[in-house]
Amino acid sequence: MKKVLKWLGITAFMVGVFLFSMRFTDGPIEIFTGGPFSTGELTEAPSDWSYLTDRDLIEFQTLDPNRSRTVWLAVHEERLFVVSGYMNTAQGRIWKQWPHYLENDDRIILRIDGNLYEQRLERITEGTEIVPVLNELARKYFNGNEGLGSSESVTNGDTWMYEVVSR
Repeated sequence: MKKVLKWLGITAFMVGVFLFSMRFTDGPIEIFTGGPFSTGELTEAPSDWSYLTDRDLIEFQTLDPNRSRTVWLAVHEERLFVVSGYMNTAQGRIWKQWPHYLENDDRIILRIDGNLYEQRLERITEGTEIVPVLNELARKYFNGNEGLGSSESVTNGDTWMYEVVSR
């Protein structure tokens, strides 16, 4: 039993060191939050995000705190949307911190194909775009099943939806 506890302690320490060190990387690695972007070329954002329709993930960085992550995306009518689901669950409260960062500062930097786009994330809680965006997410990530829920999941706060907009 003593050996098991020792190995658990060592493993926990190593995981902690890894997660702490990720704050100093140039962007995220897979599902692990990374540090601020240190590479990429600042570029004017396109007016049409349709070229990302079949893209699975994009990277973005919040400014306060200065951290980056990958996120799912949906394009609807040439507009770019990102969502954070499961916000009212225990796992969501632990894992999904980035939407709360936006309450103080909604500015972000997107990094796509080496280009940096200075943008903002504007939260959407109602509107005609909710259902089409959720349908697009269901198509891409859930084989057409409901996925992140209905428009009610957005209006009641289970799913937080954002549109990427100019600063």
